[in-house]
Amino acid sequence: MEPNLSADFTLPAWLPDAVRLYLDHTEEGLSLRQLARREGVAASTVMRQVRRYEARRDDPLVDEALAALARANVQGSVCPADPQMKDIPDMTLPLRPTPIALDEAGIAREGRRILRRMAEPGAVMAIAPDMEKAAVLREAADGRMVQTAVLERAVAQAFALKDWIACRKQGRLTTYDITQTGRAALKRMVEEEDRRRMGHPGMAEAAASFTAPKQVWCGAEEDGARRLRCTVAESPVAVLARRRDKDGRVFLEPDLVTAAERLREDFELAQMGPRMAQNWDRIATGLDMVLPRGESGPVGAPAIARERVALALRDLGPGLGDVALRVCCFLEGLEVAERRMGWAARSGKIVLRIALQRLRRHYDETYGRSGPLIG
Repeated sequence: MEPNLSADFTLPAWLPDAVRLYLDHTEEGLSLRQLARREGVAASTVMRQVRRYEARRDDPLVDEALAALARANVQGSVCPADPQMKDIPDMTLPLRPTPIALDEAGIAREGRRILRRMAEPGAVMAIAPDMEKAAVLREAADGRMVQTAVLERAVAQAFALKDWIACRKQGRLTTYDITQTGRAALKRMVEEEDRRRMGHPGMAEAAASFTAPKQVWCGAEEDGARRLRCTVAESPVAVLARRRDKDGRVFLEPDLVTAAERLREDFELAQMGPRMAQNWDRIATGLDMVLPRGESGPVGAPAIARERVALALRDLGPGLGDVALRVCCFLEGLEVAERRMGWAARSGKIVLRIALQRLRRHYDETYGRSGPLIG
């Protein structure tokens, strides 16, 4: 019997079992019956799972991810000093970022951010062969496609392997929709994050003011705190943007919605969540958002996005910045925001529109009409 040459290579822990079976069959050469005996299932069950992923190789992201895992399999099985390596130069280094190095926590973090966007009506993920990143686009009220999120190609590959997204149309620009599996995963991840945050020591005050967005509003919890929940499918700004006055004009112009989406994407990219405290003194003096004691801020792109959020909120100031933060970032409903801030009923949408007008001016004056670039 030939030795298992890939013994030094370990598949990522987050990889679905069906993908593992497919790779064991195609790369290791194990028969379907061998896999069935190893897993303790019928051979027909293994065959269906293997054939399913073989058929899914028509999906560019799935094919890229499986090819990357196969390359890593070869890399892990051959010593760098092995002279045979010179005969397979195309397998020594991946041609583009791959999902091999991703961990479950990173995929879950990106899943909460990206799948929320893809769950919005009319949203799709788009990617091209020469693009290192994928973009989530959503059709605005005026028919334009608005970019709402950006993610690494490797993350999109992981989403495809986990069956969270499915290819809608292939071509020079390939588009993807969120699947039912993806929606179920989003709901599960949001619930897990909600439970974790509510149990986080020292977060009682932040949880009482702002909490993670989810599905619907509920009343008081057992500990007396109120928890904010709204639909993961559509933001309050998107709902308000569809409303029209008696003359048929939209209440929020498309560029105001774009400004709100830009703030929300920066907020999510900065990985702030409920870590941000409602402390305008710290924001105004440049101390920005409050992190739990002993934790450091995000680095790289999250740090840049964090600075953009802090700059925008400082420009808006208390009141306008508060309603923008609550409605655009934490997805708090207008009625709830009015009640929490002590405003008169139906005044929140007027203040929000003023805040978005100021926010649009801030972005135009600070970055120009085309910026800042998301991600």
